[in-house]
Amino acid sequence: MRIDYRWIPFVAFLSACTMGPDFQRPALQTPAQWPDAPATTDAVRSVAVPEPVDPLWWNSFGDPLLTELVTRAMDSNLDLKIAATRLAESRAQFGQAKADELPTLNGNASYTRELQSADGVIGLLGGSGSPSATDTNGLGGRQGGIPTQSATSSALPPFNLYQYGFDASWELDLWGRVRRTAENASATVDAQNEARHDAIVSTAAEVARDYLNLRGTQQKLRITKENLAFAERTVQLTNERAKHGLATDLDVANAQSQAESNAADIPQEEQQEAKLINAIGVLLGEFPRTLAEKLKETPDAPVVPPRVPIGLSSELARRRPDIREAEAQLHAATANIGAAKADFFPKITLSGSVAIQATQFTNLGSWGARSYSAGPSLSIPIFEGGRLRSTLALREAQQQEAAITYRKTVLSAFQEVDDALTGFTAEQRRRDRLDASVQASKRALDIANQRYIRGLSNYLDVLTAQKTLLTNEQQWVDSTATVSTNLVALYKALGGGWDAEAGQDAGSGVVSTAGRE
Repeated sequence: MRIDYRWIPFVAFLSACTMGPDFQRPALQTPAQWPDAPATTDAVRSVAVPEPVDPLWWNSFGDPLLTELVTRAMDSNLDLKIAATRLAESRAQFGQAKADELPTLNGNASYTRELQSADGVIGLLGGSGSPSATDTNGLGGRQGGIPTQSATSSALPPFNLYQYGFDASWELDLWGRVRRTAENASATVDAQNEARHDAIVSTAAEVARDYLNLRGTQQKLRITKENLAFAERTVQLTNERAKHGLATDLDVANAQSQAESNAADIPQEEQQEAKLINAIGVLLGEFPRTLAEKLKETPDAPVVPPRVPIGLSSELARRRPDIREAEAQLHAATANIGAAKADFFPKITLSGSVAIQATQFTNLGSWGARSYSAGPSLSIPIFEGGRLRSTLALREAQQQEAAITYRKTVLSAFQEVDDALTGFTAEQRRRDRLDASVQASKRALDIANQRYIRGLSNYLDVLTAQKTLLTNEQQWVDSTATVSTNLVALYKALGGGWDAEAGQDAGSGVVSTAGRE
């Protein structure tokens, strides 16, 4: 088969045509800087500074166990494994779409045993040179007819047919349908990659939040047990005073009531401790109670660092994986418009085959057994009942939806950062006030206890001071834990947990690819 190479430039020119809009990254009008923290004269111990965000932000708490848990979660968390599997699926789908840009070549081989009908299509070639040519089709007396009977039998005998060869086909992507489909698949890979990054950010934040809440719960449990021990000593003291007529039965009952109230708080706090330990275990892909022994240790709760790097507001859109995912989804939706528009135009496919065919196995090597076919095929959409127009309208609507979703994602990201900054600063002020309240409550309880021992006041003052101290201590512990979890929320809102510049997962050190080949 001879190829006319003069047509190659023309085909190349047509193949360069691509229908539909080209994707352009949306222009963002972001705030020039982060909002200033509310003015206050209170001593805030940790401040946000416009410095680069640390991808390994959990190290800033200075807790080796927290760092170990986050690192283990990056390797064993099941949600991250699901996200990685979905990324692998999207890459395989991209490979499928990309393969359509290239020709397909298939080899084939067959053997058949056939018997042709004398009254069928082959009878149309009947002639007079045969022992008994067919007359049923009106061609029996013509020169060159194929006999329907052999010299030794009453009908054309069955015969063997051996064949092997190759066939190839290639769709000329004149309007860019295949290229747009591959572009959509490539953008989908990017979206899944960013979804995996977002899962990394969320997993690190969940582990840190549960761990910090666990330490806060354990600290509350310790305070409750300390107050219970104090209340039990007070019960003993009140009983002794009652024996000597220095206290009433009411004082004894009130003391016992306070001790029982403190004891009643312990099971609830132990239950919360167990739930948080199990929650951390699930995040690490472990069964319940697997980490109980390790996490039952109650070191001091981690403290927030004095300086919290939050980067620049203009960098948020490139650092947040969910924004990058929404952008990639917008890209994929834009590419789908081009594929839908290309469906309105003809499809041209080049196809050909080369084969060796013979009725005798020994003739498969002869030159006369060759056969081939080659040529283009054209498919023109004439009537589709409005399907193509509806498909195009659907793709355009999906692209508009993706653009709105992108805009909403950006706005939500800045809202999360603003709320987290405000909450982090405000809760620190509340914690400092509660700390001062705890110190004052301790002094009040000490004074009330001394006055009661000296007989200068009744037990009601001691009971009131003890309840106030317990309430203030629990509120202070809750506030301290909230400061830490608010900082975790701030790091999560900033997209901390992976390196946006290097495309590296901060927790595991695995470098991710962009997805395009």
